[in-house]
Amino acid sequence: MSSAVWKYTLDPADFRGGFIALDMPHGARVISVAEQFGEIAMWALVDPQAEKIKREFYVAGTGHLVPDETQGSYVGSAQLSGGVLVFHVFERVGTAALESNAGTKT
Repeated sequence: MSSAVWKYTLDPADFRGGFIALDMPHGARVISVAEQFGEIAMWALVDPQAEKIKREFYVAGTGHLVPDETQGSYVGSAQLSGGVLVFHVFERVGTAALESNAGTKT
């Protein structure tokens, strides 16, 4: 299997009131979250040939509530506006993708 690194852009405005589903190759492993060009970017190591599945992510600002179904599924954080805004990315626990990555840090 050949792997590639794919980037996903996460807009905090898309997360108001809930999770956002991303189509990602089965078995994709999130390797980094950071700010890029004023946006939250998430990079994942993927098999481009793998079947795409939906994975659900939630972005919470520092001090904001995090839904129970994300507990223990921290993915990473990104600082925007020179560190004035800090956002934290979580994945919904129990998705097929998260279960397939059991034992690996996402």
